[in-house]
Amino acid sequence: MTIRNHLMTTTAAAVMAFGCLATQPGYADEATGTGLAPVDIVRSATDLPGALGERGPQTVRVNLETVEVVGALADGTTYNYWTFNGKVPGPFVRVRVGDTVEVLLENHEHSMAMHNVDFHAVTGLHGGGQATLAAPGEEKGFTFKALQPGLYVYHCAVGPAAQHITNGMYGMILVEPEGGLPPVDREFYVMQGELYTEEAFGTSGMLTESYDKLMNEQPEYYVFNGAAEALTGDNALKAKVGETIRIYFGVGGPNKTSSFHMIGEIFDTVYNLGSLTGDPLPDVQTITVPPGGAAAVDIKLDVPGEYLLVDHALSRVMRGLVGTLIVEGEEQPEIFREGVEERLGQAVY
Repeated sequence: MTIRNHLMTTTAAAVMAFGCLATQPGYADEATGTGLAPVDIVRSATDLPGALGERGPQTVRVNLETVEVVGALADGTTYNYWTFNGKVPGPFVRVRVGDTVEVLLENHEHSMAMHNVDFHAVTGLHGGGQATLAAPGEEKGFTFKALQPGLYVYHCAVGPAAQHITNGMYGMILVEPEGGLPPVDREFYVMQGELYTEEAFGTSGMLTESYDKLMNEQPEYYVFNGAAEALTGDNALKAKVGETIRIYFGVGGPNKTSSFHMIGEIFDTVYNLGSLTGDPLPDVQTITVPPGGAAAVDIKLDVPGEYLLVDHALSRVMRGLVGTLIVEGEEQPEIFREGVEERLGQAVY
């Protein structure tokens, strides 16, 4: 049997997702939403565990559960998400190099599809995908050693994997290096994805997925954290002048590469492609992150205001892909101010 045929034979009819740390409450039999009363599937960018720092290796349990929900994609628009623990992206899993990690995945009994989980941080068969292949109502698991530090993506890998991923089944795992990362004032968790619907962007009501558009890589929606303009308004990132923030950024995809950029800011430090042990890149305007890839960026905030998180393939802003960072504090006219002093500046062009 070819690899393609193997993937296709594992395809199931529809539905679900997974994901949460053992120290966090699991998603269990809560309202899954309807077209008239959808649930909020957006994972807050602040929903991630704190730094591990200097602690030594431990055994860590990661409990994952898959569940299907009808979620709000945009104002007046709903979609049938396959989620990790009822949110998109899945939970931010945080371990350190040398940890022994036990992964337990339960496919909710009301699911309509097989599901599993493939961790890119795993050295082992299918990243755990074969060991966690679970039918509805089943529970599967595996144990792995976190050998290499880095920021990694995880996702459902049941074929066609692209279908499971686009519907919301992706997240990230951070494997901290020994001693941890340099401390920052605030950390945020942001992932980019795409949705492929039969209906055109902006259509109201309950939307249906389009397998043909998925296979042709023609998304109707681009999203941060699951929904159109999800990281704006009440879900905007917030910080203060003088603080240093770190954004853990990943691309679930399944198909499109991101040119991640913050309008009005420069990334002071970039952990390129999720590598935490090499030399970071200083002073970067835009980073390229492929589907199934990740990066972390540190930013010192010098000027107050509202900053936009975008993919610099800027047409995607008009299809829902925009977030905001609201920075509060005193104005800094020596760094930035509107207007110019008459005849003060020397012309250079």
